[in-house]
Amino acid sequence: MNKRAYFGTDGIRGEANSHPMTAEVALRVGMAAAKVFMSKDERRHLVVIGKDTRLSGYMIEPALVAGFTSLGMDVRLFGPLPTPGVAMMTRSLRADLGVMISASHNAYSDNGIKLFGPDGYKLSDEKELEIEALMGEGLQQNLAAPRALGRVQRIDDCQARYIEIAKATFPRRLSLSGMRIVIDCANGAAYKVAPEALHELGAEVIRVGVDPNGFNINLECGSTHPAAMQKAVKEFRADIGIALDGDADRLVICDEKGLIIDGDQIMALIASDWAARDKLRGGGVVATVMSNLGLERFLASRRLTLERTQVGDRYVMARMRQGDFNVGGEQSGHLILSDFSTTGDGLLAALQVLAVLKQSDRPMSALARQFEPVPQLLENVRFTGGKPLENDQVKAAMADAEQRLNGSGRLVVRASGTEPLIRIMAEGDDEALVSQLVKQIAGAVKKAAA
Repeated sequence: MNKRAYFGTDGIRGEANSHPMTAEVALRVGMAAAKVFMSKDERRHLVVIGKDTRLSGYMIEPALVAGFTSLGMDVRLFGPLPTPGVAMMTRSLRADLGVMISASHNAYSDNGIKLFGPDGYKLSDEKELEIEALMGEGLQQNLAAPRALGRVQRIDDCQARYIEIAKATFPRRLSLSGMRIVIDCANGAAYKVAPEALHELGAEVIRVGVDPNGFNINLECGSTHPAAMQKAVKEFRADIGIALDGDADRLVICDEKGLIIDGDQIMALIASDWAARDKLRGGGVVATVMSNLGLERFLASRRLTLERTQVGDRYVMARMRQGDFNVGGEQSGHLILSDFSTTGDGLLAALQVLAVLKQSDRPMSALARQFEPVPQLLENVRFTGGKPLENDQVKAAMADAEQRLNGSGRLVVRASGTEPLIRIMAEGDDEALVSQLVKQIAGAVKKAAA
């Protein structure tokens, strides 16, 4: 694969108003993507744009709009809407392209651009490289004539449409009546739609992280900071807590006691329920190299497989489409249920968990631990430059770790696609050895990055 100048594992991302997250780059993205997705016929072409609640969205959005309209593409603006909602609306409005402006779980100071094709799926590496190549060209090519410039319109009912789509994924025979649910929206894109959907399904809803101000997205709330959700669950004696991230494509859940339930356990719960009801397709689940070995063993005990991909939910989705799987995701809480959505959707995944909980007539704590996780340790090492993974000492530390695990565990060391971090993960039945190996590799990375 060619070297990627802009796109990472989940679109383009970086610190707002610094390269590559500048208005100029956004303008170039809009123009280049328009060139790729506009066919040669005379019809009007359409792009839809959603965003989360970051202050910098007000800078990125008009730059994208300028790029698209300058090539003659019409634009529909959604305002704050979850990433999966943008994917759904791309298909619903028969748009040629969908755009989400978000840096997901990152702090407000970052932002990002995610692109969806007309089918609602994230773009392939090949399409992203095609857009990148055009971004480097002159901006004066193929500009629309004054009469042919794109038109822009704001869609006011997109949130209501998404709520109805989400509610339709919950079994009609069930109601959330009698359930007290904490929902933490991370002061992000789902701050209106997620609580409203749960309320309309009958739940008593305790709302956390629903007061965005442009700066507080993911700030001590949401799926990356679940303590706020856990505190509210205990304080209000809720049946379950649900925490979304900034663009609501991932979630973390806690039971009525405040115990955290990660994406692996949620996948195990949904997969086993769907398998029992003959709804599971593909003979198993698709997850990434980061998912716990315990999940693999749990599925194997039920004669189901765990297919692993590289990190990134679009790689999970690609494998799901290839093998006709309908459950997949990441340990971090990106859950893809392809019966309902073309990308990760925290609210839809939560609704499936709530359906299992409601039908079981048991507390969430009885369902929370579907399998015993293998001891797993993850450490992130930040670096400022260079390529630490190409360092000889780091390579030697990794080779030594693999030898000492001797097939009784797994080692994954990779560069983050969204932040300047080296992510080191080891797991195995010997917890002390796992800890020792992670420290050993982290030490070598720190020296290489110094």
